[in-house]
Amino acid sequence: MVGVLKSFQIPLSQYADDVQRIVGTCIERFGEREWKLVVMTNEIHGHLGIYSTIGAKMGLFAREWFEAQGLGGEISVLSYAGCVPPVSCLNDGLQMATGATLGHGLIGLSEEAEKRVEAVFTCGDTSLRLRLKPSFEAQIKADIAAGVRQFGHSPAYWQYVRELALRYWSSWDRKDIFMAETVLP
Repeated sequence: MVGVLKSFQIPLSQYADDVQRIVGTCIERFGEREWKLVVMTNEIHGHLGIYSTIGAKMGLFAREWFEAQGLGGEISVLSYAGCVPPVSCLNDGLQMATGATLGHGLIGLSEEAEKRVEAVFTCGDTSLRLRLKPSFEAQIKADIAAGVRQFGHSPAYWQYVRELALRYWSSWDRKDIFMAETVLP
């Protein structure tokens, strides 16, 4: 199946100033595929967010993992992020990066009470569980808590969150930030 775009060439001048500063670094470190997915995720998400960016990185990791296994077909996703922000923002990235959208009926939400940065991806008869490593999760929580203490939930807080998202996007490698395990479907 072919998407809509033949290429994803956006002039540098069309990106927000703060995003312009990370274009080269992100593409060089993580590739054009991740760049495209994170950009599109945050466009549909409505703002540059931490969890939506991590969701795109997680979904791409899963796609690459399944391709490396030689599996075909579509990927389905069971998300543990719930439907309440901010953690639920992960779901936008998961959908964009995997194609497992609500419209395709290929993404679902776990009914477990604990909401977390975790998802199970299934392709064929193989499933992969990915969860954000505790050290990265702790970093997000500490950084957000510092922002709330300093700014409350003012516009300055949201600018701070944007700066965190840019930092995580440009420095966190999808190959290093997740714990991965195969599970029985």
